[in-house]
Amino acid sequence: MAKKKSASSSQSEAAAPADIQTLGEYLAAIRGVRRMTLREVEEATGNEVSNAYLSQLEKNKITRPSPNILHALAQVYVIPYDTLMEKAGYISPSSSVPDALRSGAAVRHGRAATFTDANLTPEEEASLLEYLAFLRTRRGKDGKT
Repeated sequence: MAKKKSASSSQSEAAAPADIQTLGEYLAAIRGVRRMTLREVEEATGNEVSNAYLSQLEKNKITRPSPNILHALAQVYVIPYDTLMEKAGYISPSSSVPDALRSGAAVRHGRAATFTDANLTPEEEASLLEYLAFLRTRRGKDGKT
């Protein structure tokens, strides 16, 4: 009976990844949105993240994986590396804001929930994240395309 309960909670977590608090729950939700198995993730990371290790991460048995593991997962899932670093406790949300922005003028809210009232499906959200990642790969370090 416990397996059914966790399976249904996994489906609801995948529907609302932004509301998920732990790193493990977030990774499980994103993997669900991407419709990947643990073994597929292992293969996609070039065996850098084993399916057993990922399973332990998703069950919150491991809560602070190395930044290298987080980087590999961010690339496979096409999600921001900073998000995983925050959820693992390596950086805080405020530490990712440059001092120049904290001190005044043009404060940019890069983490704003732009589509909060659009009721996106998990597939739509995943597509938007993939497109954003694509745009960022085209942009140079100075922010210009």
